[in-house]
Amino acid sequence: MTIILLLAAYLLGSIPFAIVSSRLFGLADPRKYGSGNPGATNVLRSGNKWAALLTLVGDCAKGWLAVWAAFALGFGPAQAALAGLAAFLGHVFSLFLRGKGGKGVATALGVLAGINGSIALTALLTWLAVALITRYSSAAALAAAAAAPIAGIVLVDEPVTIGVLLAIAAILTWRHSENIRRLKNGTEGRIGGKKS
Repeated sequence: MTIILLLAAYLLGSIPFAIVSSRLFGLADPRKYGSGNPGATNVLRSGNKWAALLTLVGDCAKGWLAVWAAFALGFGPAQAALAGLAAFLGHVFSLFLRGKGGKGVATALGVLAGINGSIALTALLTWLAVALITRYSSAAALAAAAAAPIAGIVLVDEPVTIGVLLAIAAILTWRHSENIRRLKNGTEGRIGGKKS
């Protein structure tokens, strides 16, 4: 049953809401402009805020839903956290995009919300603070990724869950390696910048 749960969570996470919302609004494929990342920040570069919002909500919801469904089906906190990780991995390595998914920031937030609302709030406030100060979504994501497992260590007494938080933070950092390079070079795009 746990294997079935994880497979279902992975498939749920694989749904590329950036592609879905872009098609619904008649926009170009987000993999073909800006950063090329199929995520909400890049969809925002199209200039369509509603499409970006739909992408953000969809990507966040699938992370939360995977964890919520696990609890609703009677699984424990460890299995629920692993379901969240599976959904996150589905987003990052989407089956429907041949393993080339988004960076997972919004999905990670949804997973955190399912695991523990206080951890999600900590990550969200960190993201907002850094984003408002720097206008760099990538810098905000990296800061939030670092904050989440720290908050988890303080708030959660479950080793698998903490391991999941650390794994998500590590994968998020790895997925932002190009952004880190661009931040160092001063060539990173800012939030709200138009598509190239």
